[in-house]
Amino acid sequence: MNSNDSVKTEQLWSHLWWLVVLEQQGSFTAAAARLGVSKAAVSQHIAGLERAAGVPLVRRTTRSMLLTEAGQHLVQDTRDAFARIAGSFAQVRDLADAPRGRLRVTAPVALARQHLVPRLPGFLDKYPDIQLELDLSDQLRPLSQQGLDLAIRHIATPPENHVAWALCATHSVLVASQAYLDRHGPAPASPDELRQHRCLHYPRGQEAAAWTLQRLGRGGGARATVPVRGPLVANNSEALRDAAIAGLGIALVPDFSAQAALASGQLVRVLPQWRPMGAFSDTIYAMRPYSAHVPRAVAVFVEWVREVFAQGFAPD
Repeated sequence: MNSNDSVKTEQLWSHLWWLVVLEQQGSFTAAAARLGVSKAAVSQHIAGLERAAGVPLVRRTTRSMLLTEAGQHLVQDTRDAFARIAGSFAQVRDLADAPRGRLRVTAPVALARQHLVPRLPGFLDKYPDIQLELDLSDQLRPLSQQGLDLAIRHIATPPENHVAWALCATHSVLVASQAYLDRHGPAPASPDELRQHRCLHYPRGQEAAAWTLQRLGRGGGARATVPVRGPLVANNSEALRDAAIAGLGIALVPDFSAQAALASGQLVRVLPQWRPMGAFSDTIYAMRPYSAHVPRAVAVFVEWVREVFAQGFAPD
């Protein structure tokens, strides 16, 4: 390779990085959002890289984007190198006295709105050089593909390629307003009596609406699965909680979503001697993709969030 070829290759390093981001994000629109540029700019960079390479790197259609064999080869050969560069630069930045930089965290909607966001001023006051980007979503998405540094999730088992910290236990609860129970009572004394009530359900794919409960205390271990029906199905626990407060029926929600309403008396427990099983996971984790280097911003946020959730979600 002569000196002119070397210069040309060096000028294309940013183009190669944009190709890696395009492969990770899966579309020009998502890559542009990740890079903070226009979709046209991404397209121009990739076109310039294709001209320099002399072969197509991306197959474009109106509905999809796929890398060619040559494009896949380039990404596979350069992805790890870019990751090492990013890690090395992060280590250098972490030599500064205070944690700094952008920190992208995803968390469930209800958990974040009720228990995380109200406490964030204390964290951001302590670490003014951290720019926090909070992604509220109940969807479990690959962190690396979304450019996310950390996820807070209630899941059964963290992915094997992630580092995870158990923050606290969480349980599902059946709740209703006292006004609903007065109007449609009596309150169920056994799981089977849920059949006669309006039940507010969180859907799980195409599965039929049914709740499984396990007996606590005396007779503990016995289980019952009951088909349920009601006027509302919603894939957000806050919506179900608010509907229960409004008197629409009995809702099955995570304890963190119902905690404040139970403490205030807006809701009461239904079948407290029975624990719902399988509706939501029993542990809340903080987790990040495995990497040899952990940015200080991630480390201090994990330390802080472990303190935030240390007490769990028993009603105040």
